[in-house]
Amino acid sequence: MFDHFGILAPVYEKYIKPKYPEKLAELTQLPIQGSLLDVGGGTGRVSQFFLKDSEDIYLADLSHKMLVESLSKNGLKPACSHSEFLPFPDEKFERIIMIDTLHHVCDQQQTINELWRVLKPGGRIIIEEPDIHHFAVKLVALGEKLALMRSHFLDSAEILELFANFPGDKKTIQEGHNTWVMINK
Repeated sequence: MFDHFGILAPVYEKYIKPKYPEKLAELTQLPIQGSLLDVGGGTGRVSQFFLKDSEDIYLADLSHKMLVESLSKNGLKPACSHSEFLPFPDEKFERIIMIDTLHHVCDQQQTINELWRVLKPGGRIIIEEPDIHHFAVKLVALGEKLALMRSHFLDSAEILELFANFPGDKKTIQEGHNTWVMINK
């Protein structure tokens, strides 16, 4: 399997600039006591801003080179892992975030099963994905297909359907080119 993100790792944040994610902080209801997991967190571009808002922040990402870049952000705890098989015990995390990642995973349902498994009761999952109904996102999806990235974009209803077998509050928010899916356990 070709590691697209491994090639991008050294320059990733140069082109996708880190900025404080206000909407994510609001939806995640930070600060929290306990641990936060950033699935597909790569370089820690997003979760670096939450270091003061959580006791521990773990990054789970398949790209070793992206995780090496995260080491420059003191306090993040990287774990090289498939999202379908997270190396954490059951009910470890109070919050889980997955930003612009779900469309990259091989087995989306197994990933959701794992997120649910490692989320504590009373915890919250926030998934942000590009809204495939926007023309610009369709162009991105086409570009990723041409780059052989195996991306599979879902709309908000399809993401919610992945949680159909799990109890809890579920909500979606459309904002610009993004879809936010919020799940409370």
